[in-house]
Amino acid sequence: MLAENETEVVVAGAGPTGLMLAYELALAGVETLVLEKLPRTVEQVKGGGIQPRTAEMLELRGLLEPLLKRAVSRDPVGGHFAGLPVPLDCTPWRTRHPHPIAIPQWEIEKVLEARAIAAGARVLRGAAVSGVEQDGDGVVVTAAGRAVRAHYLAACDGGHSTVRKLLGLPFPGRPGTQQAALADIRLTAASPLVPRQLGHMSELTRHAGGYWAMLVPLGDDRYRFTFGHAEPADVDRDTAVTHEEITAALHVVYGRDTTLGGVDNSSRFSDATRQLEQYRAGRVLFAGDAAHIHPPLGGQGLNLGIQDAFNLGWKLAAAVQDRAPSGLLDSYHAERHPVAAQVLHHTSAQRVLADPDPSEDMAALRDIVIDLLRLPDTNRHLAGLMSGLSLRYPLPGDHPLTGQRMPDADLITEDGPTRLPTLFGSGHAVLLDLGGTVPAGLRLPPRVDLVRATCPDAPATALLIRPDGYICWATDGSAAPADSLLTTIADNLTKSP
Repeated sequence: MLAENETEVVVAGAGPTGLMLAYELALAGVETLVLEKLPRTVEQVKGGGIQPRTAEMLELRGLLEPLLKRAVSRDPVGGHFAGLPVPLDCTPWRTRHPHPIAIPQWEIEKVLEARAIAAGARVLRGAAVSGVEQDGDGVVVTAAGRAVRAHYLAACDGGHSTVRKLLGLPFPGRPGTQQAALADIRLTAASPLVPRQLGHMSELTRHAGGYWAMLVPLGDDRYRFTFGHAEPADVDRDTAVTHEEITAALHVVYGRDTTLGGVDNSSRFSDATRQLEQYRAGRVLFAGDAAHIHPPLGGQGLNLGIQDAFNLGWKLAAAVQDRAPSGLLDSYHAERHPVAAQVLHHTSAQRVLADPDPSEDMAALRDIVIDLLRLPDTNRHLAGLMSGLSLRYPLPGDHPLTGQRMPDADLITEDGPTRLPTLFGSGHAVLLDLGGTVPAGLRLPPRVDLVRATCPDAPATALLIRPDGYICWATDGSAAPADSLLTTIADNLTKSP
């Protein structure tokens, strides 16, 4: 038991990334303290969409079902690229969740926080980080008048990360050139131009009078309203969004018959693009917007952060518990930095294609890209990119499945029928024997579960799947090579006891 002013990991920030990471750590038995500067959850929609791969990963931990109960009702519709009017089709990627899920960010945070606390994490609100000092053995974090010593600090404190600034780390990239506003509003009257149901992004976006705007219906009289102007006023990001600004945009784009009834909350954002050069600085690791920011196109930010947490959680837990193979914690940066770099790259392209006032040449390019999106191969590629389903980590191994996500599958175990996600609720790695190829009596280290099953469309005779759902070893043979398997476990998952 650690002293009151000690913990194993401090997580700065109680957004989706920080809370997901806290849950992963607590699930592994790591004593975790979350420090959040705000006194309570801000009930703002913000990043309001869960992409298919994120949905799959949340289901691995039993988190998807409670989130679906809080989701906004909508007809199934594919995602988008740059708001172009061709839905992205994820069905070729063999997923049970081919459509983005609309859910307010604060609802996600509530579910994750409840699960993290139930697993043993502590969440301290009203505790803004004000100091960070580290040495070779740990880090001291000062917040709310108290100093807490931990083995590691995970900075998940957003695009304006205090931790990043305290460490003096550069955040290279491109500053914002356009500013927009986001508001959760209520309407007392709506013109026929106001959408009545949640559909494809291209159906929700309108342009008029120099404005671009998007009204997303959330049920009853509630809407998420995002808007900007071709010639935005020079306003500081922290300046409050006024009712007059919102009303003016509503009237120009949706007509004077559209009446603002109230504003629940609002904020401003820009199209800045930045990324840390390294996601680790000694005993401090960065995830989510603290590590990367980009234009909010294609519903990527929240998903990128949650997937950062899934990648980091089991690795950091192994490091804290002294069971991590050499280089495992550093593989977090090696695997996740290129993923975010790719998101920054394609959101920059989307930013150009989504220009609300395109030149004649840009309009012609948009037409060409729309035609290309209607081609199955192009659509499949961009659907995999935007959903996260095509992500493959560069893991060592010759099998073609190595590094890929393990799609959901129907299994028959000795206990009866089940599905793949049910095997990962504990946060362990899983050695899945689908061909009776794993030798009886094979000694596996803790936190690697052997599951023997049959599967009608088995992709291999045996697979070793990491806690985040990615395959790190597979065989098609009639007998699994034990030496190769155990070496992979020792090099990629956990040291032998």
